[in-house]
Parts: sequence; C-alpha cells; structure tokens
Amino acid sequence: MSLKSGEWREQIDAVDAALIDEFQSDFPIQERPFEAVGDALEVPAGEALDRVKTLREDGIFRRFGPVLNPPVIGSSTLAAVSAPEDRFDEVAEIINGYRQVNHNYARDHEWNMWFVVTAGSRQRRDEILSDIEERTGCSVLVLPMLTDYYIDLEFPVVNGDRFARESLETTDATATRISEDAAADLSELDRRLLLEIQTGFPLVATPYRDVADAVDADVSEVLSAIRRLKRAGCIKRIGCVVNHIVTGFDNNCMVVWDVPDDALDERGQAVGELPYVTLCYHRPRRPEQDWQYNLFTMIHGRQADIVDEKIDELATDHLPYDHGRLYSTETLKQTGARYDDIVGQ
Repeated sequence: MSLKSGEWREQIDAVDAALIDEFQSDFPIQERPFEAVGDALEVPAGEALDRVKTLREDGIFRRFGPVLNPPVIGSSTLAAVSAPEDRFDEVAEIINGYRQVNHNYARDHEWNMWFVVTAGSRQRRDEILSDIEERTGCSVLVLPMLTDYYIDLEFPVVNGDRFARESLETTDATATRISEDAAADLSELDRRLLLEIQTGFPLVATPYRDVADAVDADVSEVLSAIRRLKRAGCIKRIGCVVNHIVTGFDNNCMVVWDVPDDALDERGQAVGELPYVTLCYHRPRRPEQDWQYNLFTMIHGRQADIVDEKIDELATDHLPYDHGRLYSTETLKQTGARYDDIVGQ
C-alpha cells in the first residue's frame, strides 16, 4: 500500500475505514476483544485481527493498545533548547540518547528544539534536565503542564477534512490541574502491567491473556487492573493509534499565547471546546528566559494554509492576544514514553 497522502484511502474498504475511525478508543477490555470487534464490523474475529495487523504493517496504525498518560503515571515536562545551528545534530543526538525523552521536534523558532521528558519522579526528571543542560551547554526551557483543558489526538481520518474534526461543531473541555509529581497510586501489579504494555498490546486473539502471562498474573486480575487504570486516568484510551502523518494530517503548528492570568481558565476551556483545536493546555511563563506565553494550542491539518487560517480565526475570534506560531520542521524522535524507572519509586 502506498503511504502517500490520500492514496491509502483508495486501497481500503468500508470495514477497514470503520476500524480506523471507530476503534481509536474504547477497544473492548475482555479476554477475546476481537470477537466483539468482529461482531461490530460483521466480520469474523480472525478477520478483524488480520485487518488490524495489515493496517499496522502498512503504517496506517502506529501501534495497537493503550495510550498512557505521562503526567499522571510519572513526572513529565515539555522542554526546549536553542541549539546553535552548527551543533544542532550534536545536541539532538545527546537529547535523543535519553530513554526518558520520547518526543523531540525541530521547530521554526529561536527555541528550535522541543522535547518531552517523562520519568518516574520529579527528582529524576529534573536530574535528566540538568544533565542535558550540562552536556549540551544549552539553557533548557522547562515548561511542565499545569492545566489540561483539552488533549485528544483521536479524530476521524477517512475523510476529506482539511483540518482535524472539521465536521464537528464542538468537543467537551474541562480544566484539570496537573501535578508535577507522580500522582498515581500504583500497586505492584499496576507497575508490572504498565511496564509490559507501555509499547502496546501484542496483536493476537487474546492480547490481555498474553499480557497476563508476561506479568505472571491471572487474566481476570489484568482486566480489572486495566479498567481501574483507565478510570484513574493512567490510561487515556485503548485502541488503534493512527499515524496522522501517513493519513494526511501532516501539517501542524504549536501556537503559544500570552493570555491574561485572570482570563486563562475561561479562555482555555472555551478554546478547548473548538473541535479543530486538538490540544489546549496551560504551561508556566518563564520571564527570566524571555518566555511570556502561558497557553498552548495545537492544530492539525492536511494543508499548511488551512492550519494558518484556523490560527487566524483563533486570534481574531477567541484569543486576541500576542502569540507565536511554532511550526514543526523535522521529527527528531518519536516514541512512546518509557516508564522503566517507575518500579521501586
């Protein structure tokens, strides 16, 4: 299957389309989940599993399984450096060498390298940031999430939408405060389970049983633990994780806004309800590093000009404040967050 934007849609049928758009979350938490999926799609369970495997092999799905929530399980922060042009690759190699760094993007801005660090504790997270600063010689801009208004990269892709969720009128947003310290109350089974599933579920007819065998637990215990972790917010969703770049949503922009502090929650929640805003959250100002922005939004689209149009709409109708547009120019690293050091915390 060609992975060129648009061509993949010509090579899938209605069943594949339903798998892609309807099973990004709420995947059945039961011993044989593909039986329920097959029933919903009116195909045999084995065929549903084979289709997910094929879509994964073809790159439409990045992986299959849970999407974990780093700020709840551990201590996570967005960070940035201003890497000198002649040392850019060297700095990227140093930062990418940390297994606790799961995302790293080049962006068109003075702060030109943006990455996420997730560790088992705030102390360990900060040790890593200090180490990066020392090894690279670059000052690190540390911007932990303080309030989550809306974060959801789940959206239909088998369509002609110019930007994410173009056909929707609104989404639900709430102001959720985020602690910088690992807040989850994890049992020993929870810890073993999260370490086992952090890169996804095995693509087999009985993924939960295979996971249970791997963590030396009964499958009923694992099913109960996964439901509990999902209720607690450690697991955000379970399903097929779509590759948005392959499916055409390869234009995105992180927009940062200087919103008056007394209007932040009202504006943040209102903007989070706009369907084309895929991410909306509060991070701290750092005036000592000439960083005055406190609200972050992200928009995903199929064309750069459409993304710009939606940013213009945000600035005109919803956020009439000074802002900066940080376009990603290169993916330097993109993996799931690693939680190896949560054991023993």
